[in-house]
Amino acid sequence: MTAEPVTTPQSPSPAQAPPTVRASLSPSRAADFKTCPLLYRFRSIDRLPERTTIEQARGTLVHAVLERLFDLPAQGRTPAAAGDLVAPQWDRMVTEQPELAGIFDGAEPAGPVEFLRSAAGLLEGYFAVEDPTRLEPAERESLISAVVDEELLIRGYLDRLDVAPDGALRVVDYKTGGAPREAFEARALFQLKFYALVLWRTRGVVPKVLRLLYLRDAEVLDYAPDAEELVRFERTVVALWRAIEQATDRQDFRPRPSRLCDWCSHQALCPSFGGTPPPFPVGVAGADPLRDARSAPAAPGADD
Repeated sequence: MTAEPVTTPQSPSPAQAPPTVRASLSPSRAADFKTCPLLYRFRSIDRLPERTTIEQARGTLVHAVLERLFDLPAQGRTPAAAGDLVAPQWDRMVTEQPELAGIFDGAEPAGPVEFLRSAAGLLEGYFAVEDPTRLEPAERESLISAVVDEELLIRGYLDRLDVAPDGALRVVDYKTGGAPREAFEARALFQLKFYALVLWRTRGVVPKVLRLLYLRDAEVLDYAPDAEELVRFERTVVALWRAIEQATDRQDFRPRPSRLCDWCSHQALCPSFGGTPPPFPVGVAGADPLRDARSAPAAPGADD
């Protein structure tokens, strides 16, 4: 699918949301609640800080390189050109977020060198599954949003949106982790269905393809949604929001232990590990309890 720029109606930004909207939700925060309600509370209500991991920083770096790769003329989008973007984009990220320089503390002396090399290796995986010289994305790293159920603003960042000459949409998401086993494909597609719902509600077009590009394994996962499925998914999102609303009113966010706990930053505060959560923030339950606490959805690549 060769993409062409298109002009579409603008969906409401969080700052421009209709007055009826009293809550917002991103796919990352929705996934947090599905995974562990207490994790959602720690991130979206308590707003506890989390140190960026090397894996998260690598994902954000690779996303930044792939975004800027398409600034180059089509024939210039080569593996070598992508590799040349790695170090400058990392320097930019560290300038904008100086704390990133500390992610290598305690690592081997070759840590930063290996980090940049591994990012370049993931880019090789990208070129193994796609030829960027044949693509002209309509949108890259764009924030999209829509209102559902009259009160809930759903929003998130698209890695890439391709639009065919006939108007067909393809949503593309870059993943720097490994491809999931079949049993976990539904979890991997949750985020893209979220985006598909926004696009359908704001542009009146159901995306033809939802595409996950797993760069580490050089694998592609395509999924074709339909309108009936998105109607069901919208009901799921609204039901999830109502569950968050109820948990907030009751100040009751319970842990849900799983293998994902091994990567959680908040074990010291989790009852499942003998910890005690901090007091519930005063005033949260009475004023805008479901406003997605972070000023914007997670940065592209941060959740890989």
